[in-house]
Amino acid sequence: QVQLVESGGGLVQPGGSLRLSCAGSGFTLRHYLIGWFREAPGKGREGVACISGSPGSTYYDDSVKGRFTISRDNAKNTVYLQMNSLKPEDTAVYYCNALGTVLASTMSYWGKGTLVTVSS
Repeated sequence: QVQLVESGGGLVQPGGSLRLSCAGSGFTLRHYLIGWFREAPGKGREGVACISGSPGSTYYDDSVKGRFTISRDNAKNTVYLQMNSLKPEDTAVYYCNALGTVLASTMSYWGKGTLVTVSS
């Protein structure tokens, strides 16, 4: 069964850090483009960062550049999002997505999300 599970969210004070994890099962994450998205209350879902398969190129939205780092651990079939210098506007539900091609068909898998709240 193909599944993505996010974890690591929680309540953190402004300026603090969190590390989110996106664990895959039933498929191999390194064969997919993995993206982190977030959805704040009353707003649409927006892309935050992504990492490609080999060679693992990364991309960041300007709003998180220099503060967030996306990485992957192929042995654990997991992608991480290290979030530093968190701001209240980073408060959102964070989702990971795996996008790839299987037998000429585009496949897209989503996790159920993990809530990040940045507040004092």
